[in-house]
Amino acid sequence: MKSELSSSKLSYRDRMAVEEHERLSPRLLYEIIRQDGIEELSRPTKALLFSGITAGLVITFSFIFKAVFTAYTPNEPWAPLITNMGYTVGFLLVILGRMQLFTENTITTVVPLFNPLSLKKLLAVAKLWTTVFGANLIGTTLAALFLQNHHVFNPEFVVAMNDIAHHVASMSVSDNILRGIPAGILIASVVWMMPTVGNGKFVMIFFFIYLIALGDFTHVVVGSAEMAYLVIQGDANLYDYFVTFLGPTALGNILGGTVVFTIMIYGQVTDEIGKK
Repeated sequence: MKSELSSSKLSYRDRMAVEEHERLSPRLLYEIIRQDGIEELSRPTKALLFSGITAGLVITFSFIFKAVFTAYTPNEPWAPLITNMGYTVGFLLVILGRMQLFTENTITTVVPLFNPLSLKKLLAVAKLWTTVFGANLIGTTLAALFLQNHHVFNPEFVVAMNDIAHHVASMSVSDNILRGIPAGILIASVVWMMPTVGNGKFVMIFFFIYLIALGDFTHVVVGSAEMAYLVIQGDANLYDYFVTFLGPTALGNILGGTVVFTIMIYGQVTDEIGKK
């Protein structure tokens, strides 16, 4: 059918110009992400650990700079339009820096599972998820310990960090699951669109992460820094951290990033992969 529809008689040079401006097909996007996933699954555990810890440390800047923006913004109804821009900082550093972030792996490393699915692949993905997630939590905990030194920050920043962290802690189990699903979908969308945006990666990441913050959706890694901050200073306990926040939010992010997004994408390309 494609050959019948493509009846244009262009010169070789014109055809090359058209191909350079042609959008990547879903199959090619799928293959790019699949190759990235294979590369991630092949990395040594030590490299994953160090990269994951660094990502946990660095992504805490989303918490910090949201507090900084909040401290400088008047308490007006439009204030979230400004303050939530600070939430993008940590994600920009982590994603553009190619550090290991758990919620990116909910799509990148799952794509290679299919075609064909095997127990060996499942175990490899489970090992990577466990390693990266644990490393991210170590990083956010270390960052939360550093944030207890209030001499580093202006008093206004400390007040804003406390307010933001208490807001995260106020959410129920069901809130964290349901609000985690859109966050997982949006993070997966960032991963899916990265190969297509070229030099526009900064703007694209900023926009999607800004939407996560503006929608007050929950992200398990940034939220773990905020919750650890409260636990260390005694305003929350381990039950609040693990049972109310961490488990439900991780579930929501996985549901959004893997179950909803990845399976839908695989459904788009499964016939083309089979033909290939």
